[in-house]
Amino acid sequence: LLGLRFPWVSAAGSTFNADFHVTFDPDAPPENNYNFGTGHFKAGPEAPGLSVFTKSEDGTIYHTYSAYARGLENFIATYDFLDVVPKGRDEHSFDFPMAWVKRRFEYGDIDADAWWSYLAPYGI
Repeated sequence: LLGLRFPWVSAAGSTFNADFHVTFDPDAPPENNYNFGTGHFKAGPEAPGLSVFTKSEDGTIYHTYSAYARGLENFIATYDFLDVVPKGRDEHSFDFPMAWVKRRFEYGDIDADAWWSYLAPYGI
């Protein structure tokens, strides 16, 4: 939009997620190390988290921001919509918040052409 660009970096193949306490060893006993040590993530071996870094002119890397759990809600636009409808998020019956979220492949086969045809009348 504004010509701003920044690189996205993957932690795949590194210990980064474990170092920042968002990936857990399923065989290890639970520890209160998620969200700056405030609790144990109970929904599985992967927890949500966001970290931001910057690199100075001299090459030094600075960790400038991290957010976990509820601190990530500003990045989930779906919640903005759910928060204004009568039933809201309606997550009280789930084992954990956001249990309703599925990864794309978990929805099964999706006919992309049919999907875009459905959206076309809306100008999307």
